[in-house]
Amino acid sequence: DSPPPPPPALAPTTITTLSDDILREIFLRLPDITGLAHAAFACRAFLRAVRSSPAFRRRFRALHPAPLLGFFFDPDGNENPTFTPIRRGSDRDHAAAVRGLDAFLTRVPHQDDDDVFPGWQIMECRGGCLLLLNWRTKQFAAYNPLTGALDLVPKLPDEISKGHRGKFISGDFFLVVPDDEAPDRRSFRVVSSCHDKSRVRVAVFSSTTRKWQILPWSEPVPTQPASGKYWLLSGNQVNGFLCWSHHKNAYKVLLDTATLQFSFIDLPHGLSGQGHLYRTGDTKDGKLCIVAAIDFTLFVWFRTQDADGVDKWVHQNVLQMEEEVLEATEGERDELEQLKVFAIRDGIVYMTTFETFRDATLPCWYLSFCLETRKLEKLFYVNADGHAHPYFMPWPTS
Repeated sequence: DSPPPPPPALAPTTITTLSDDILREIFLRLPDITGLAHAAFACRAFLRAVRSSPAFRRRFRALHPAPLLGFFFDPDGNENPTFTPIRRGSDRDHAAAVRGLDAFLTRVPHQDDDDVFPGWQIMECRGGCLLLLNWRTKQFAAYNPLTGALDLVPKLPDEISKGHRGKFISGDFFLVVPDDEAPDRRSFRVVSSCHDKSRVRVAVFSSTTRKWQILPWSEPVPTQPASGKYWLLSGNQVNGFLCWSHHKNAYKVLLDTATLQFSFIDLPHGLSGQGHLYRTGDTKDGKLCIVAAIDFTLFVWFRTQDADGVDKWVHQNVLQMEEEVLEATEGERDELEQLKVFAIRDGIVYMTTFETFRDATLPCWYLSFCLETRKLEKLFYVNADGHAHPYFMPWPTS
């Protein structure tokens, strides 16, 4: 008998035969956002696969957080803000992004033609944009150092102080940017906070309406005693909320940036009156967390639901960091003062090894610590006096 005829040859697999779903599974294995951008612009089929799936982009961001490009430092006084980059010599895309950054804010206009003291201070950094306040003219500006996009914001109306009880205290300024999947990624809001002896208030500027909206006074904590002092500490923005700790009592005041409604939550036991020791942030999956540093020990709490569905603080870890810090910095114990947490973003804790109020002229280590992997990384060793603002590469528009 003659052998059966060979099967017909299979058609070769080409790029054009891959479905969008298979392409997206391949793209998920790329190392970072810049690798995805290179792949997406290789051909129209790749770009269509990325653009057409918000679910894929959410998965990619969950696996590959936006890379940290460096820190803007805003010193007290008349000095201009400075920028210190994170150096990753083997990552050409990272280096290219740093080189393309307007680190000296040259496109931001100087007021009154004063080139020596332009007067701009950094209030916050979000979504690749800086919120700047000119301390002379009281004008705000939202500036993206990567794209050069600049938006000048009108002065805050004086009406925000109207109707205050006792001493009026101006608070913080926040830049609220839309979600990565929002229809108009270029829109933003500026939120200004203030409080009197027992109440809080905010004014909100919308880049869409180009107007300030002043909200009514609110008493988020019914038992707050009347006081003319700074009963709220400086706030920060965490996963859709603006948060302020009480300077003495064991609670935090929250403002939901979506509903603009105030509320309050308790603080973990032992943290009342200790606002200088801890920072509030979020974990990789978006949960509220608090990290306190005492000498070289980190104390970590997560905000989770108990069996009855009630949110509460759970003491997660006590981490002894002295040996790891000494090994990472190759330093002597006497050369390091202590750890100080200054920011928490997406489960990464950013710290320094020195308290600037002791001697701001001496350099110190800047470190990062991942709450999930418990990996400590040294960022740089520098004399960088001032408030540190981590700057992340923003996610590109669809």
